[in-house]
Parts: sequence; structure tokens; C-alpha cells
Amino acid sequence: MRAPVHYLIAIISMSFYGGQVCPFLESLTVTQLVASFVIAIALQYSLRMWLRKIWVDSAPYEVQTGRVLGLEFFLFAGSGAALMVYNVVMYDFPFGSGLKIVLGMTSLGFFAAIDLALERQRYLVGEIIRTGNHLRVDKNYFPLSGKLGIFSVACILFILGVVFLIINKDLDWLINVGDTVTVEQAQMTILAELAFVVGIFLAHTINVIRAYTGNLRDFLSFENKILARASMGDLEGFVPVGSNDEFGTMAVYTNDMIQGMRETTDEILRTRDVSILTLASLAETRDNETGAHILRTQRYVRALALHLKQHPAFVAVLGPENNIRLLYKSAPLHDIGKVGIADAILLKPGKLSPQEMEIMKSHAALGAQSLEIAETELGSNSFLHFAREIALSHHEKWDGSGYPGGLSGADIPVSGRLMALADVYDALISKRVYKEAFSHEMARSIIVSGKGSHFDPDVVEAFLAIEVDFIRIAANFSDQAYATDEVPTTPRIKRLAGE
Repeated sequence: MRAPVHYLIAIISMSFYGGQVCPFLESLTVTQLVASFVIAIALQYSLRMWLRKIWVDSAPYEVQTGRVLGLEFFLFAGSGAALMVYNVVMYDFPFGSGLKIVLGMTSLGFFAAIDLALERQRYLVGEIIRTGNHLRVDKNYFPLSGKLGIFSVACILFILGVVFLIINKDLDWLINVGDTVTVEQAQMTILAELAFVVGIFLAHTINVIRAYTGNLRDFLSFENKILARASMGDLEGFVPVGSNDEFGTMAVYTNDMIQGMRETTDEILRTRDVSILTLASLAETRDNETGAHILRTQRYVRALALHLKQHPAFVAVLGPENNIRLLYKSAPLHDIGKVGIADAILLKPGKLSPQEMEIMKSHAALGAQSLEIAETELGSNSFLHFAREIALSHHEKWDGSGYPGGLSGADIPVSGRLMALADVYDALISKRVYKEAFSHEMARSIIVSGKGSHFDPDVVEAFLAIEVDFIRIAANFSDQAYATDEVPTTPRIKRLAGE
């Protein structure tokens, strides 16, 4: 809290200032002079604490800064007026002497009020960040140029007023001391008084400028940080609207822009997701698989990715914040290339001939080529990159015996390795026209037997670690539940998971 510092400075400054500008105050003892200021400012501080609690702290954000400014200024001015009355009553001082005290206290109150109002503004910004409750900016706000103009003029007037009083008092002093003081002594005394007063005003002015530039720096830092995040696609932040001026308006416009971009982006993402599922479902309708297959496999992929994201061999791909989400979104397009396979082959209930099998295998390359065309048209992005990777490589095998590229080991993209296991597992547990559904235990046995040959050993270990999640996903998105919009009950899931 900066208030105690201002009040302490007021006691020290006024105790010295009073004796320099007013011969009547100078006639008091040091104890009388200092005691009057200590008592007055201590009472002022006590009154301030009470008024801040009932008049400032409970007020809406929009008026708190202004109330602090007015409260502090009038408390200082009021203390000066109270001291004037006290000296008139107790010591029969003229009103002119008291007005000098009022001017001094009002000058100090002016700078203290601005500094404490700026401190309140910083506090409100912290509250806005914590609660998200912004100030409402009035369209008819007082412009910043006007505020700076008033501050500059007030600084000049207060300094000139106090300096005038000091010079006027020193002229009377020079006349009264006559030849008892040398010119050099008089010069040193007057210069010391002027230096003290100007130094006090200069320190307060610099302090206000420092406080204001600090608030401005914080605002610009928030503004730049939010804009930088928005330029990278992160639209979740906001600039705290902490002042009713041009900068508050700038913050409002920035937040409105971010909100508009967020709504537009959400709409685009929803459209993209619907398009993905529509395309993927189109591919599935031409196959012997159901639409639930794409829902299950994308969730298998996500479960494996979440388990492996800290694994040293996978962290480079799965560690970045959005990559798992992008994998999840792009997984449904893994078999999009089947759209290009003739029905006679795609829907054949029996075993495919070697020639037909080669044609069937071409769906991986067909899907990747289609997505590559999309990348060419729309520009490369992470989503299309993952979608193309998965479409092309989800039939590759760890030992190099897969297709279409015969890749092996770590040369197979991480996305393809995850989808390879997810796709095979779902094919095993699902009923098809050419086979009955296998149990989870049988599917697990087949996958374990393919460890190091068909599947990445680390991916198999991840599958074994989270197989309960696979069972739950299969139950929640079973072909029957998908067709009837039925969600299995928790007891049923637990039975399926062996819990």
C-alpha cells in the first residue's frame, strides 16, 4: 500500500513547508508545529480507512478509481482547512496564514490522489483478470489528452503558487533581518527552501509519471500478448478493460475482435468436423463397416495418444498441446480412400483374389492423394498433415511387411502406428458379413501376438495398460448403441471391463 508513504511524506513536508512560507507558523515551537500536522494527518488517515471501506470498496468497478481520486484529494484539502481553523482559533493566526497550509496540503493531496487512483486501477485489473468482470466503458469518457492537460496545468499552478508564497515570505524576511544576514547567507537560505519545495513537487510528478507509465506498460503487455496468442490461433484470452478512456476502448475492441474470431473459428471447426464425419461416414456406408467404427477408432487413437504423450519415443509428436486433438479429429478419414474402390471388390462377401486384394490395398494411397490435393488447395496445416499420414500409413507394419510403402519401425509415422492397432482391434471385435465378432480377450491375444511384427511394441504396451478404456469405448459406441442411440449402463460397462 502506497497510502502510508504519502501520509508520512505529508507530515514531513508540511512541517518544513509551514515554517518556510508563513512567519506565523514559524513562531510556533517545533513540537507545536509538528504535533498539529501529525494529529491532523493521523485523523485524516483513520477517516480515510473508514470511507474507503463504505464508499469505495463496495462500489462498482466503473466508479472506484474516480472515487479514490476524489476522496484522497478532498481529505488532504479538508485536513488543510481543519488546520487553518485550528490555528485561527488556538493562535489567532490570520486567514492568509491558514490558506498557505490549505494550498500546501491540497498540492500534496493532488499528487497523492492521482498515484493512489492509479494504484486502485492496477488492483482492479487484477480483479478483472481473476473474475472476468470488465469495466463498462462510457462512450462519452473524458479523453486522455484532457487528463494530461489538466495534470500539467495543475502541476504548474501548484508549483508557482507555493514558490510565490516562499518568495513573498523571504522578501519580508530580508527586510526584517536587515544587515544581520549577508547576501550569500540569504541566497543559500532562499535557494535551499526553493530546492526543497521544487524537489518535493518534482519527486511527486516523477512518481505519478512512473505509476501511469507502469499501468500503460501493463496494458500494452496484455494487448500484445493477447494479439500474439490470437495470431497463433489461441483465442481464449482477453485484455482486461481497466480504465474508462481510449485504452479501455481499445481493450473493448480487442476483446470484441477476439470474440468474433472465436465464434467464427468455432463455426468453421464445427463445419469441418461435420464435413469430416460426413465424408468418413460416406466411406463407411460403402463398406461392410458401420458409422460407429469411426467413432470408436478415433477414441482408441486418442486413448493411446494420451497414454503415450510423455513417452520419450512419442513426446515430439504427441507432446505439443493441440496434436492429440488434431489426431482425434483426423482419425475418421483413415479409410476415405475406399470411396475410390469398386463396389464389386469393396462389398464382396468372400475372400478377395490376389488381384482384387491389390486393388483394395490401393485405398490407402487413394486417400492420401485426395488429402494431398486438399493440402495443395487449402495450404498445409497440421490437421490435413495428420489426416494424410493416417490415411497413407495405417496399414504399414512394424516389420516392414505392410502397405503401401513397406515402411518399418520408427519410419512409420506415429499417427499411422496408433491407427494400425486401433483399426485392427475394432475390426476384430466387430461383426462383419464374412466373420463373427471376436471377444476382447481373443482380440487382445491377436494384437499381443503381433507385437514387434505388425504393431509397434510400445503401442501394444500402451494398449495393454489401458485395455479397460478400449472395452468401455467399444461398449459406449457399439454398433447396436449407434443404431438405436442407446448408451450402455455403468454396470454393463463394468461387466465388459471385468471390473
